[in-house]
Amino acid sequence: MQTHHSIVLLRHASIVISLGNKKILVDPMLSAKGEMDPVANCGNDIRIPMTDLPLDTAALGTLLSSVDAVIVTHLHRDHWDAAAQLLIQKDKPLFCQPPDADTIKRQGFLHVQAVVDRYLWQGIAISRTGGRHGTGEIGEKMGPVSGFVLSYNGTAVYIAGDTIWCPEVKDALQQFNPGYTIVNAGAAKFLTGDPITMTPQDILQVHMQLPCTKIIAVHMDTVNHCFIKRNDLRTALPANNWESWLSIPADGEQINIV
Repeated sequence: MQTHHSIVLLRHASIVISLGNKKILVDPMLSAKGEMDPVANCGNDIRIPMTDLPLDTAALGTLLSSVDAVIVTHLHRDHWDAAAQLLIQKDKPLFCQPPDADTIKRQGFLHVQAVVDRYLWQGIAISRTGGRHGTGEIGEKMGPVSGFVLSYNGTAVYIAGDTIWCPEVKDALQQFNPGYTIVNAGAAKFLTGDPITMTPQDILQVHMQLPCTKIIAVHMDTVNHCFIKRNDLRTALPANNWESWLSIPADGEQINIV
């Protein structure tokens, strides 16, 4: 029987990847609209998330019960918030970067697996990749971040995580040759310093490095320091057929993968 693979964007960087009969929730931010304080020092005071989840409380509960595992790329609250810590069942397998494992265990999760390099789970290879969450002093303050590649039966999905275009992303594209690359766009920034997530130019760099990968741009229109919106990204890209290599899904949208 043909296994159905898909990527569903919930909101921001929260996605559900169905691969190999397993459903994996990535970077859950499950707070209601406006439930969290805004990101400081970015020129506005819009509370976050700026949008509701695309499913109601009952549907969210059903989804959380149905997922087989969780991946947390790093601990910033727009990727792992108090609501996620409360709502996700504590016995779900949870994969993270090594510096975050003890914190997540202290939050009550029972099956936390730090991925140092590569971990095989239920037939899916989970490989951790590097990244840079900005440049200079701000990049240092943002702390360590990771991406993850999920490989199953010849299909590879690269979750780049909170990173700009950098040698670590280039290396991951070269090493894993993913069919799908999920990038955190939005060009998030503060009043000082460079963007800490991918700009439209960064996304073009990913495409030029590996033209065959289908890029899925998320991490927009939800948090107050992400200044490149979906429409801005569309406008900033060259007019020559970017839809053939890039998807900009709406909240709740499903992308089928092969």
